[in-house]
Amino acid sequence: MSQRKKQGFVEGAAILTASTILIKILGAVFKIPLSNIIGKSAMGDFGVAYNIYALLLTLSTAGLPVALSRMVSEADALGRRNQVRRTFVVARAAFFVLGMISTLFMLIFSRYLADFMGSREAEAAISTLAPALVCVCLMSAYRGYTQGLGNMVPTSVSQIIETLCKVVFGLSAAWILIRRGQSGSVGAAGGIFGVTVGTVLGLVYIVPATLRLDRKHRQPSPSPDVPEGRGETLKKLILIGVPIIIGSCVLNLVAMVDTKMIFGRLQNALGYSYETARSLYGTYFNSQTLYNLPSAFAVPMVTSAIPAIAAYLAERKTRDAAQVLGASLKLMNLLAMPMAVGMGVLAAPLMGGLYGDTDPAAGAILSVLSAAGYGVCIMMVTNAILQAYGHERLPILTIAAGGVCKIAVNYVLLGNPSVNIVGAAVGNVACYLVISLLNLLLIRRKAPDCPKLAPLFLRPLLASLLMGGCAWGAYVLLRSLFRSMGLFQGGRLLFLAPAVLAVIVGVVLYLVFVVLFRAITREELELVPKGDKLARLLRL
Repeated sequence: MSQRKKQGFVEGAAILTASTILIKILGAVFKIPLSNIIGKSAMGDFGVAYNIYALLLTLSTAGLPVALSRMVSEADALGRRNQVRRTFVVARAAFFVLGMISTLFMLIFSRYLADFMGSREAEAAISTLAPALVCVCLMSAYRGYTQGLGNMVPTSVSQIIETLCKVVFGLSAAWILIRRGQSGSVGAAGGIFGVTVGTVLGLVYIVPATLRLDRKHRQPSPSPDVPEGRGETLKKLILIGVPIIIGSCVLNLVAMVDTKMIFGRLQNALGYSYETARSLYGTYFNSQTLYNLPSAFAVPMVTSAIPAIAAYLAERKTRDAAQVLGASLKLMNLLAMPMAVGMGVLAAPLMGGLYGDTDPAAGAILSVLSAAGYGVCIMMVTNAILQAYGHERLPILTIAAGGVCKIAVNYVLLGNPSVNIVGAAVGNVACYLVISLLNLLLIRRKAPDCPKLAPLFLRPLLASLLMGGCAWGAYVLLRSLFRSMGLFQGGRLLFLAPAVLAVIVGVVLYLVFVVLFRAITREELELVPKGDKLARLLRL
């Protein structure tokens, strides 16, 4: 693999990882205070609206940005600048049409959607979120284009703008509405308002930023470059994008079925009241804020890997493409595994400290979901690898298999009184485990020069498990110490302070274990900016 392209892939992933970590932190800063402002039940209304939004957003944008990024990267690798431009213009028009249709659907049918999902109080939040769809669709066109050119900065900055606006405007609106005596469901709509404002301002940033990048990148084609017709370009976008959309929609449909099933099974099978079911769903949604944190590392890896692999395959460099494949999985494991393990062992204190939720179900949900969070990361990376290799249809089958598994597990366990809401978390684990295993088997068969996969998982897993045991021991010791000293008695900090310190201990020990077990090589570390100095420091 050429050193320039190696750096391009890893630096792109590094830029997106840094920004995505910041975004996830800001997202937690948004959702955790929002839950405390509007209450756990109203947070369930927020979650219902967001699940509907996510499905419509997937229908509009899930596959086309990936297809756009891949097509732009392939054409750019071959020096076809006119085709690059044609692809972007066609995709942008398609995204706008899809976004408008989705926005109008969400606005017109907001009441019906809320009733269908079994949460009638979510109507206001659904209506408030609708305009965000058209803005996000347009942003996705610009993001796919710049990612295909190997520049991840516009995507990163626009995402940060989105999230900052969500925090500032969303929390402010929710707080003002609740202070004025409005209901929690209206407060949830206020929180959603920040999401909509963020998409508008993110779009305002990315349009001129992309135009500046386009001017810098514009070069005369080295050979005659007659672009394909608009119809042919759109057809290719659809052929690549639709299978990805279908696969993603299956998961979002499963998430909507999950929500409806939670409300239905808890009330019908267990006899819970509507308010109890709504409150339990709020707990489940709150735990998802933390369980989604490991995916902060998956999104950058996916975004950087697809154009990098596609460019190498366009040049028939299968060994280099396989190196990106292996690096993506290895880095994903090194980053997401310890987060999932640490979150699993510290689930109860994290829920108690952040949300004040000391219900044993809250800790149990997050503990189980932490494994699902790791599964999400592997699913996203392996889906992206299959898509980059031109096997867009295969993830549809694996995702469908995982979705069926989740619904079956949910139906059985949600109706079990001793499991109830925790059953939805177990269903998530089953879903993503099935998808990830099937995807890995397909990659092993379909990717030329595919590296051995087992070594990419075993050493990071050993380091993560040892770290998790040490982190739990540190938490128990620190909490006992704080109690004996009379610190934080009766408050959330009695949970949160030792948990945060235990996380710090875990991070330090994990780095030590990674070096001891040689879970990362000097060559792999040198791909990271300043990695050569770090390798010398660690004596690799």
